[in-house]
Amino acid sequence: MDIKSAFLNGYISEEIFVEQPKGFIDPHNPDHVYKLSKALYGLKQAPRAWYDRLTSFLIGHGYRRGNVDQTLFIKRIDGDMLMTQIYVDDMIFGATKRTLLNEFVQAMKQEFLMSMQDHGIFLSQEKYATEMVRKFGMEHTKPKATPMSTNEKLHRDSEGVGADQNLYRSMIGSLLYLTTSRPDLCFSVGVCARYQASLKESHLQAVKRILRYVHGTTKLGIFYSNSSAIALVGYSDADWAGNSDDRKITSGGCFYLRTNLVAWYCKKQNSIFLSTAEAEYIAAGSCCTQLLWMKQMLADYGFEQDILTVFCDNTSAIDISKNPVQHSRTKHIDIRYHFIRELVTGKIINLEYISTANQLADIFTKNLDRTRFEFLRGALGMCQL
Repeated sequence: MDIKSAFLNGYISEEIFVEQPKGFIDPHNPDHVYKLSKALYGLKQAPRAWYDRLTSFLIGHGYRRGNVDQTLFIKRIDGDMLMTQIYVDDMIFGATKRTLLNEFVQAMKQEFLMSMQDHGIFLSQEKYATEMVRKFGMEHTKPKATPMSTNEKLHRDSEGVGADQNLYRSMIGSLLYLTTSRPDLCFSVGVCARYQASLKESHLQAVKRILRYVHGTTKLGIFYSNSSAIALVGYSDADWAGNSDDRKITSGGCFYLRTNLVAWYCKKQNSIFLSTAEAEYIAAGSCCTQLLWMKQMLADYGFEQDILTVFCDNTSAIDISKNPVQHSRTKHIDIRYHFIRELVTGKIINLEYISTANQLADIFTKNLDRTRFEFLRGALGMCQL
């Protein structure tokens, strides 16, 4: 559900004065200013004013805030429950009874101007992607099938030609914003973002390739289908010594509620690890922290999860998590990483093997060829409507 002109609904407590807009200047009092009584787009106070207005409305109708997420509101009536999640001017809501849904929609429409879809949710930034490609003058370039080439290994390139740092940072910032609905860009943009302080022409060309990929895929988004099943699973992967500059690993992961992708990440770790098993073990630990937070979120929704499954494609890492004996190959690992053992022995997490061919987190840790990339992109639920 989308709230039209959401920020115009907010009330402001501060005294704010603005100049008369061009074309609407009072000829009798051209030097006068207007005092705002409601928020406007462009005001720093507008997002907060809108959130306060909507919060007051929901709490006044019997909702309470979630314990973990302050943008989650829950209402319980005679054993039934209605939940709504706020994201700026969009709302996702669900209930155990359809009558509660209908009542909520009607109440919102009476208070605000609304729009919504009857089928599933399609998350896309098509307009933003198109404008971004045009902004950086890439609209007439030939699109690329993948954001990065499998032969492309970015490095510091100390002998390379310098490039425009302001342009590069602007491109990176724009692409990072796009990754909120484009997990297929997460790895490539993250890699390029590492070189903002030591920029060379080779890095700029890599970012331009990403923009050429975006140019050919502006309509891509994530579709979330209707589903009553709530089963949370995670996929964890790592690229051992994949960074050619310092040999630190890149870990990545994604999380699904049944078949719907709900979260993902790609992160360069701070430490150097001595083996693939060690790298995968640490990556699985990072994945578990995210999964436990999501478990708490689902508990707020009223959906308790039993043993959570994390899929890993390294059997040695799984063995380390299940064996409490400190062998010579694992005793040097920092204690903070061993909490995954407690989760496994406490039957909170089940670390399960999956073949590399079916490891969906592969797209967040390395460059892939077109066939593999498009397969994993589809597995993330990305499509065009």
